[in-house]
Amino acid sequence: MKKLYFILLFIGVFKLSYGQNKTISFDFNQDKTRWQNFKYDIGNVFGGVGYAYSRPLHWEGKQWRNFGYTATGTAGLFFVDDEFNGWVDGFRSDVPRWLANYGNDVAAPGNNYMITTAVYLTGLFTDNEKLRRTGVLLISSATATGFFQQIAKRIVGRARPKTGENSNVFHPLEFVDFENYDSFPSGHTTLAFTNAYVIAKQFENPWVKAGIYAVGSIPGFIRIVDEFHWISDIAFSTAFSIFVVEAIDRYLDTKYSKKYNDKKAKKYAFDLQFTPRRIGIVMRF
Repeated sequence: MKKLYFILLFIGVFKLSYGQNKTISFDFNQDKTRWQNFKYDIGNVFGGVGYAYSRPLHWEGKQWRNFGYTATGTAGLFFVDDEFNGWVDGFRSDVPRWLANYGNDVAAPGNNYMITTAVYLTGLFTDNEKLRRTGVLLISSATATGFFQQIAKRIVGRARPKTGENSNVFHPLEFVDFENYDSFPSGHTTLAFTNAYVIAKQFENPWVKAGIYAVGSIPGFIRIVDEFHWISDIAFSTAFSIFVVEAIDRYLDTKYSKKYNDKKAKKYAFDLQFTPRRIGIVMRF
């Protein structure tokens, strides 16, 4: 099943590239140009990571408000984590294992980088700048979110639900039994939703976007079902993924001529909303 998934993904990316470039050349006499493109793209991967990490130094009113909403929302969900986990107990055993296996496998770091690298290499060897840029955005966003969550996990040391501990149990700087105390944030969620958010940028239809977001949310849902994470872990990780992708995408706007978010920025907008009757990410189009 996993092999079939990667084969279908590669075919889909190849067809997308073919649709954009009517003729595809694998003329290796162009190796010098591809090598130059590769070096340029790798530089942008690291540049994008650095740009994302430096953004808080440049935040203004709206960005700080969104940060406040995220912090407030995460804190609010923290107080219902145990109750929500108990509610999931009511259907936990009914979730199909094939769906659980998909959610746990597709967002694993090794599989994630197989997907992102396949997208990038397809763009590189077909001389498709849009796919190259997409690959760079995927790789740099996954790297930025992945490195952050690994450091945050060790510092926070939050107990996983599967330990039987309450959601308010923390073992900061846990380096011995860290596998049971690294619940916050969720690595699977950040990687999966980062990919989904980047891929959804390629489409204008809001229903296609919604479908991609739904598929990208499966790993986060499964990590709750399998008691690896609390709902507040998943909510924060999803919001963090969006912030990172948007930051790096703006950086790449200055590096590539192919842009796919200028028009969409006028048509679609994301806001974090946390009110007594509404908690979540609102999309307007």
